[in-house]
Amino acid sequence: MILTLDVGNSLIVGGVFAGETLRFQFRMTTQGKPTSDELGVFLRSVLRENGTAHEEIAAIAMCSVVPELLHSLRNACRKYFEHEPFVLQPGVRTGLKIKYRDPREVGADRIAAAIAASHRFPDRDLVVVDFGTATTVEVISSDREYLGGAILPGLRLGMEALEAGTARLPTVEIVEPALAAGRSTVESIQSGLYYGTLGAIRLLVDRVSAEVFGGERPLLIATGGFSSLYRNEKDFDHVIPDLILHGLRLARAMNS
Repeated sequence: MILTLDVGNSLIVGGVFAGETLRFQFRMTTQGKPTSDELGVFLRSVLRENGTAHEEIAAIAMCSVVPELLHSLRNACRKYFEHEPFVLQPGVRTGLKIKYRDPREVGADRIAAAIAASHRFPDRDLVVVDFGTATTVEVISSDREYLGGAILPGLRLGMEALEAGTARLPTVEIVEPALAAGRSTVESIQSGLYYGTLGAIRLLVDRVSAEVFGGERPLLIATGGFSSLYRNEKDFDHVIPDLILHGLRLARAMNS
């Protein structure tokens, strides 16, 4: 079995694969900068609670946008699993042609999502929207060229900014609103977050279609923690919340 770890600004999202099948997922907050021992104990316990012994893990693949956690996670993998983890980082094989001006600037999670999307939908022009701490937009050509994209504040960041930067706006639950015209402060914030983000994505896809794909609409894929909110929106051709974990599994296979 393969353990995959996507280390984000808010959460570590993990998954365990048996072959190509994702058996289960789990999450852990990254707040408080956990030590290698805390991480190792957590990983072993979450595996045990899901009916998997740590000895069954044959390999570990990870990506991280939090550099200070990478050292602790490496040590946790060595001490608690006796494996040197594969880290998706500049210089490894990805199967993509990275067209960023400086490929080292691209977040590893963005590359993992692009790897999985281009593998699942070969020979298609793609836009992948990752609804995480930040909402990121990845543009991938049918020739597996990673062309870049866009980054905007995520839904939770937007909500926290409103709460922190205003005197009277509360923290709200992030949900799909019943109406665009909210009839309370809470409903109005929920509408603004949900439809504001959706409107930004629609405009970005229109611009990318015109600028990159000659006016042809690419296949639009949603992934990440908040992607399920948009399952009912016809904008998205596919909603695949665990795309990054699949990309990590594929990247490790390319480099083993």
